[in-house]
Amino acid sequence: MNPPPETLTSPSNPLIKSLKSLERKKERAETGLFLAEGARIVGEGLARGWQAETVVIAADMADRPHIAALAREAANTGARVVLAPERLMSKITQKDNAQSVVAAFRQRRLAPEALPAPKRGAPLYVALYEVRDPGNLGTILRTADCAGASGVILIGTCCDPYSFEAVRASMGSLFDMPFANASFAVFDNWRQKQGLALTAASVNGTMRHDAAPFAQPSVILMGNEQAGLPAEVEAACDHLSLIPMRGGADSLNLAQATAIMIYEAWRQRGYA
Repeated sequence: MNPPPETLTSPSNPLIKSLKSLERKKERAETGLFLAEGARIVGEGLARGWQAETVVIAADMADRPHIAALAREAANTGARVVLAPERLMSKITQKDNAQSVVAAFRQRRLAPEALPAPKRGAPLYVALYEVRDPGNLGTILRTADCAGASGVILIGTCCDPYSFEAVRASMGSLFDMPFANASFAVFDNWRQKQGLALTAASVNGTMRHDAAPFAQPSVILMGNEQAGLPAEVEAACDHLSLIPMRGGADSLNLAQATAIMIYEAWRQRGYA
């Protein structure tokens, strides 16, 4: 039986300070940790086998059955479980009305070849070239998860998928959607060895996005929010596709455009 969790009361407690510091990329890189908020999302991380180092629970919520069960589960995996008043929960997460559970999880860093093989059907990956907005990244992870994509590859200098903003926007899909980091050269070599056709969304597209052949093993490539894709990257693609627009706005948000591409690929596969 696990001992009752300790209760933290001071904002100067070293644990509170260390958790709060995870808002900074430098601290995340040095510790290899990141924060996730909310009982459901933390529970998903534990259920998917991600290692929680510390779990902080709002003291006034600790007796609720589902929160108590989550605390026991976290403790059984080796996490340090502590209680804290709401004011300290807000201090950790940097927002008012903090969630009842906050956890520091250990990061995972994968190369493309370490991505798990799809369980069935032709693989469909999403590759993001130097995406810079963490909200976009988190939303794309969530969309890829909803549509059953095989994985996401972050190419070049992308924003941190473990930032507060990206983790929040993913709504737990960060734990469920495998993702890897690579240079474009490493990625392109990997996808060719895997026999994956590379289709990019581009203003230079020569076919409408719903004419792209997504039923075959494929990668959807999306470019940087401001600059799109460089010419040499587009030259390496098998297909360049264009999402139709009637005019007015000159472009779609990256997360929106990626969702259109992903769902078109899924439609061509019969939503299997």
